[in-house]
Amino acid sequence: MIFERKTDSRLRPRLVLVLAIVVSCAHENASAQVDFEGPPINYLTAEVRDPVAKLAEELKSGNRTLWYDPKFGYLPAALEALEVPIDSQTLVFSKTSLQLQRISPRHPRAIYFNDDTYVGFCIGGDVLEFATTDPKQGAMFYTLKQDADGSPRFIRDQGQCLSCHATNRTQGVPGFLVRSVFADRAGHPILGSGTFTSDHTSPFAERWGGWYVTGNHGSMRHMGNRVYTEEDSIKSDREAGANLESLSPFIFTTAYLGPHSDIVALMVMEHQTQMHNAIAAANYETRHALYQSFQMNQILGREPEHVSESAVRRIDATAARVLRYLLMCEEYKLEDKISGTSGFAESFSSKGIKDSKGRSLRDLDLIARLFRYPCSYLIYSQSFDALPDEVRKRVCDGLVNILEGRDQSPTYAHLTPSMRRDILDILRDTKPEIF
Repeated sequence: MIFERKTDSRLRPRLVLVLAIVVSCAHENASAQVDFEGPPINYLTAEVRDPVAKLAEELKSGNRTLWYDPKFGYLPAALEALEVPIDSQTLVFSKTSLQLQRISPRHPRAIYFNDDTYVGFCIGGDVLEFATTDPKQGAMFYTLKQDADGSPRFIRDQGQCLSCHATNRTQGVPGFLVRSVFADRAGHPILGSGTFTSDHTSPFAERWGGWYVTGNHGSMRHMGNRVYTEEDSIKSDREAGANLESLSPFIFTTAYLGPHSDIVALMVMEHQTQMHNAIAAANYETRHALYQSFQMNQILGREPEHVSESAVRRIDATAARVLRYLLMCEEYKLEDKISGTSGFAESFSSKGIKDSKGRSLRDLDLIARLFRYPCSYLIYSQSFDALPDEVRKRVCDGLVNILEGRDQSPTYAHLTPSMRRDILDILRDTKPEIF
């Protein structure tokens, strides 16, 4: 005989919703990604206020125009409008982006960037490519047709970019990345030889495959400035690509706004892209954890604002990840001095918010590490300030505990007492609201 356990019909809708949430959480953990297309993120439909969206509104209203250059199209005008410096130019020749048919070792793609926006330009390209940062929604992607009709219009991406820009390489959310590959003579990545996502933790020897690099790096060797075959991709002579001041043997530099692919700009961009991703991941994870917790409150009859233990654990974990990245944990220790060629290092540092002693988190070291004071300058970003209160407070409290010496965990052992004092003093003067 089979016994059937009867369930109150009034509870069935609630049980269905509980099961849906459980399944959603299980899928989320399995994929290591937050569901960002549905609520509460609504990535593809939410209104955004990123720098490109604001510029698009100004163009639509007639409050601003973009002039067209016969050689570069809208590139110079767009860089000027978005306050993106030309000395940030880096050049990538691997076919790893939207207009791959336009990209080759003879015709690399140029990337320009500031603290929140990245602009891609290809010689003869149909469009300019924009990746920018909305304070709440994170990375957003746009194109601008290179038509000389006098009516430039930005087109917001509707998900096509996310096949590459929303993976574990971007910390599971729509984001940015710098890839290093073994590129062949045509620029195709030799994927069987390996591919790397570069940031400040990356070994120097794994950086900039498929990129041009100008600047001095002493005895250290990288993957850039050369093409590979499957036979020599792993054990290859990298001397020919080391410590280059000029790219004239490889490309016609006059085809670009500048002749450089500056090593310091590359290093800053590597750090910045993944710092943006860490902030966005914390934003998404916190909003998702709270949303699911509040759904369960309705089902279980709890107080509406109750935050479950599982949500607290998720928020704690994502705050810890932001802290580790913010304080440059596991940064690769440089073995020789770095110097660039475009003047980027000087202009980047000059934009720093300085404390009473003239110090800034944008001060560069370039001898043992990237920054003199190992704390990311993106702590001043709108994205950091727009983090949900529940996670931003955890990050700020944890940061103060570390800098004041109460947290002596091995994770932050790279921060000497003097470094902690210096960073603490700088932040007290320049961002007192975190205390």
